Amino acid sequence: MSTLIVPATIPSVSEDCEQLRKAFEGWGTNEKLIISILGHRNAAQRKLIRQTYAETYGEDLLKALDKELTHDFERAVLLWALEPAERDALLANEATKRWTSSNQVLMEIACTRSSHDLLLARQAYHARYKKSLEEDVAYHTTGDFRKLLVPLVSAYRYEGDEVNMTLAKSEAKLLHEKISNKAYNDEDLIRILTTRSKAQINATLNHYKNEFKNDIEKDLEADPKDEFLSILRATIKCLTRSEEYFEKVLRLAINKQGTDEGALTRVVTTRAEIDMKIIKDEYHKRNSVPLDHAIAKDTRGDYEDLLLALIGHGDA
Repeated sequence: MSTLIVPATIPSVSEDCEQLRKAFEGWGTNEKLIISILGHRNAAQRKLIRQTYAETYGEDLLKALDKELTHDFERAVLLWALEPAERDALLANEATKRWTSSNQVLMEIACTRSSHDLLLARQAYHARYKKSLEEDVAYHTTGDFRKLLVPLVSAYRYEGDEVNMTLAKSEAKLLHEKISNKAYNDEDLIRILTTRSKAQINATLNHYKNEFKNDIEKDLEADPKDEFLSILRATIKCLTRSEEYFEKVLRLAINKQGTDEGALTRVVTTRAEIDMKIIKDEYHKRNSVPLDHAIAKDTRGDYEDLLLALIGHGDA
């Protein structure tokens, strides 16, 4: 589901490439022209633009953009211009290099992409970095984080709606037992979260709530300062209510002293063509402010214009 505002008549790919070339010529870069093209093209169109640009001008469009643009605007344009799998591979690689126990980007990619999209991201990672994502995650993490993240990024979950209710009941009981005993890193708990389909996990957690009168996330708040519990709660949220997870990332990125442009750019560029409308509704409901107003208040210039175009803001 795309929320991009696409003009009624889209110029040909060669026209787009010609206009982009013009944006780089003369005195200074024409950032508005770049936004008017790339900010209003879907993933398939952007891929064609990159291919045609390389064939026509003998230069990678990403390199041309990299030379011409700067700061947050450059980062947003470059992430947006990448194919989704390439983008995920890049974000995952950056997350392994800057791993901290509160870095949830690896979990976010593993839990909010479809099985197929996660597989494509792993293939893109192979192609780009000449090693596997699993290998880098295992190398850069330790202890409980490694125990959770390696199977998460390796997962290929069943995507259908079929649910085994007997299994949901027995696994709800198992989860409650482990959490009651504070065995948060237990193999069975991690196995359930890293292998079961999202539909099955939902059924299990619904049964957990009905049977034990508490949300599992509440039971995992035993120690608010425990960063492993924090990533476990975020894992559950990403698997069951990803729009709430992304709303929170955006809220924290915008509503604090100084904007977290990294998180803001990541969520907008990765979700614009997926579920941004749902995330926007969730943001408005939670904060009583439309997301485009919050972004406009917190960002400036070309960076602001591009983000507003990507979230489907009518005037962008």
